[in-house]
Amino acid sequence: EMWQKVAKFKGAEYFRKALYSLFLYGEGGGSMFSCGEVAQLVLSGGSHGMFLTINFAFGFAATLGILVSGQVSGGHLNPTVTFPLCILGREPWRKFPVFFLFQTLGAFLGSGIIFGMYSGEGNLEMFYDDKCPNNNNNNSFSSCHGENATAGIFATYPSKHLTLVNGFFDQMIGMAALIMCILAIVDPYNNPIHRGLEAFTVGFVVLVIGLSMGFNPARDLGPRIFTALAGWGSEVFTAYSYWFFVPIFAPFIGVVVGMTVYQLMVGYHVEGEARENREEEEKEEQEEMLKMSSLYVDKTSM
Repeated sequence: EMWQKVAKFKGAEYFRKALYSLFLYGEGGGSMFSCGEVAQLVLSGGSHGMFLTINFAFGFAATLGILVSGQVSGGHLNPTVTFPLCILGREPWRKFPVFFLFQTLGAFLGSGIIFGMYSGEGNLEMFYDDKCPNNNNNNSFSSCHGENATAGIFATYPSKHLTLVNGFFDQMIGMAALIMCILAIVDPYNNPIHRGLEAFTVGFVVLVIGLSMGFNPARDLGPRIFTALAGWGSEVFTAYSYWFFVPIFAPFIGVVVGMTVYQLMVGYHVEGEARENREEEEKEEQEEMLKMSSLYVDKTSM
């Protein structure tokens, strides 16, 4: 009875959202799965893991998170998925800042869990880099630059060949592709997916796009804030000409582009056809009801 009262508390949905965000981008998934896989790859020197396994971790984390939180929050595990649904009027705008906050908090906590797992007693040196020019043998954390940098375990940083402009378009196009796929999956007027398979389909989309591009601001911002507080300092924000702006803002532009393209090319058309079909069905039902009522009147008048 006590738990039922707690569950019925006015803000219970947002607290549940925090727990489910923590599941995907924290204890059970997203940030913990992805950061854990990247940590295995980086700290083992490449002997435990590869780029493909990292993206499998992201994809399956998305699937598991949606399966767990879908019934409560609709599986909103990425602010750039909530954003277009608010624009389309499918979700109230008041939910967006709250969801974004909890998604970021979940990512922050998830990265903290991985840091704690790998930095136990006697293991903290794994995050040190004696070759780092900022170290000076004072056991400071590795910088965000170079082959031995460990900040990339938690947040995203560009490859050597990637400029800010290229990275911006990478994030924007990746998110546009992701939201187009998600809108197609959840669109009730499009070819429907069997109930229960939505989570697996979205997870597969995350895997496919993750193999080429990245696209989650909350997944990046939360761990980046954690690394700034945990010892990497302000460099996590200033590195690579303030790269951190790219994975935070570019996906929101990409999601607007993707949403617009989908609605113009598919959404409005299939919705219009479905509305016309529904109107025809309703008209036929009304005509059938009129026929039935007229027959009933004829019988009673005889």
